[in-house]
Amino acid sequence: MILFIASKIDEAGLNIARRLIEIFSLEKGGELFLGNPVYVGKVRGSETAKLVFVDDEPVNTQDIPYPNDMRIAIFISRHSSKSGTPTLSVHTPGNIGEASLGGVPEKVSISPASAMKAALLEMKRVRDEMDLPYEVSYECTHHGPSIDYPAMFVELGSTPDQWRDIRAAEAVARGAMAAAENESTYPTALGIGGPHYNGKFTRIALTSNIAFGHIIPKYALSYLNEALLRQCVEKTVERVERVILDWKGIRGEDKDRLVKIIGSLGLEVEKV
Repeated sequence: MILFIASKIDEAGLNIARRLIEIFSLEKGGELFLGNPVYVGKVRGSETAKLVFVDDEPVNTQDIPYPNDMRIAIFISRHSSKSGTPTLSVHTPGNIGEASLGGVPEKVSISPASAMKAALLEMKRVRDEMDLPYEVSYECTHHGPSIDYPAMFVELGSTPDQWRDIRAAEAVARGAMAAAENESTYPTALGIGGPHYNGKFTRIALTSNIAFGHIIPKYALSYLNEALLRQCVEKTVERVERVILDWKGIRGEDKDRLVKIIGSLGLEVEKV
């Protein structure tokens, strides 16, 4: 079962949810989730997909009653940034270090790398088709929840002007559904280094068959140790085949320590 999750206090999330309901003919069912209506449809022909609403921010969904038969949780939400750049983005939730925005410290969710790549590709396709003035990008692994299920955020940002953009909300809705319907399994990498929005890793995913699971940015490397790196590898749906390093996007003082940690796990390393 697929679970789409939107927040009632998230303007972008509600607009994306409306487009999901309209485009993919989700119908209001008879059940409630946390007292809110549930919309139901089918993906891949026969698999049930449910759209549910929460009362709190999506990052604060650590302890909601996730269904035991849930194959993947797809959060549809707003994205905020200081730059205000119009962005369609995707990432896995979880915390490499402290839990400053929900979740559990030093715990990541399971990363659905192939589903995230499907969302990224579809948002780029729709962006180009609709001529939307938006960037399409991976974000690094960050914020809550930190759950033991495959989970991903598909986001619309980065200011209220974009949150109200119904055409952009459609692009995100289509990306979220592409993730739900994905049946491909791509060669998967763990990305390390660079900024919060890693353009190098995004370009690789958009122009090759490689998908990225967890992405650990430059600013979080001080928290990284062997146990956390192993967790990011093991908590990926696909087998992680390599680590791709944004080599210039890693501080010199972190490089030797990082190479030793990666070496202890016996992973193939590629520098870009």
